[in-house]
Amino acid sequence: MARMWNFSAGPAALPSAVLQQAQAEFLDWHGIGASIMEVSHRGKAYSGVIAAAEADLRALLAIPDNYKVLFLQGGASLQFAQVPLNLLAGQSADYLVSGAWSQKAAREAAKIGHISVVASSETDGRFTGLPDFDPPGSHWPNKHAAYLHLCTNETIHGIELHEEAETRLFNVLEAIAPGVPLVADMSSHILGRPLQVNRYGLIYAGAQKNIGPAGMTLVIVREDLLDRAGANVPTLLDYRNQVDNDSMLNTPPTFSIYMAGLVFKWLQSLGGLNAVAATSREKARRLYAAIDGSDGFYKNAVDLDCRSNMNIPFTLPTPELDTRFVQQSEAAGFIGLKGHKSVGGIRASLYNAVPLEAVDALLQFMDEFRAAHQ
Repeated sequence: MARMWNFSAGPAALPSAVLQQAQAEFLDWHGIGASIMEVSHRGKAYSGVIAAAEADLRALLAIPDNYKVLFLQGGASLQFAQVPLNLLAGQSADYLVSGAWSQKAAREAAKIGHISVVASSETDGRFTGLPDFDPPGSHWPNKHAAYLHLCTNETIHGIELHEEAETRLFNVLEAIAPGVPLVADMSSHILGRPLQVNRYGLIYAGAQKNIGPAGMTLVIVREDLLDRAGANVPTLLDYRNQVDNDSMLNTPPTFSIYMAGLVFKWLQSLGGLNAVAATSREKARRLYAAIDGSDGFYKNAVDLDCRSNMNIPFTLPTPELDTRFVQQSEAAGFIGLKGHKSVGGIRASLYNAVPLEAVDALLQFMDEFRAAHQ
């Protein structure tokens, strides 16, 4: 069977080695006579799976001991509501908006309590960069805010908060509002580079990009934030209840967690996140070089200092050529290159499971398509 080169934004490519291991273990996991999907989440076999997944994730991200790891459900989109339900505590929260997902998070949180969009990079309905972290006369960071929320990689628009900008934001927050926790949606680039977890109060991420298959949501939360939820917060949505029950207050997404555990071990086998980050940068470098070197045939509108290494959108000279590119790319063995419906164009997502060979194959197709249509 010939597999396609998968550039989907999510659910996304999974490592071939992980898929092969899961296939080999599918009917009989480690000699127990059953699939890991078929056994009790409270039994000895599965308790070892979830414990190993957490331990390996902690090692990969160097998660400090005073942070709890949760494997939940509902996707990152449920966290848009679960975060304010747990952290607002009658206060107001601040939101930075740099694209569609941080915008959605702010709108959802506004249904829960009072929030302020304190900075946005939206211009004429478009996002091509990050908000100004320290504008003259700014009224943020608000030192009385319950938290400051942002999305560190906007999947749709291809905007990433790189390490230098992250440090700048953190320094502004520390100088003006040192007690305000930073809350981040990291769905589409977590595990793509090393991370200073202790800069954040809470991190959340949908699994279906760099972690594993859809169905599981990762939450990393600092212990001191666990007891802010009021008595009216639903039982399953209270982080404290989930922590006290080891993410098993109800039946967890067992297969997604098992698969995520295999991905964590695969990442360790590659040399950890420093090695992964080097490959990620090289994949992005090659694709951006092809876009920028195409004499305007391919265009990426994102500011150079915040171009995403994970999600790279681009357009061709006309929408008709965009459509033709997608059609012909599928015929040539590529999937997932159609841009998000809200912005159109093309988008190549270069998650960890997308090898350099896939990028090189895409570059060759782009050269051939350009030669035929320029």
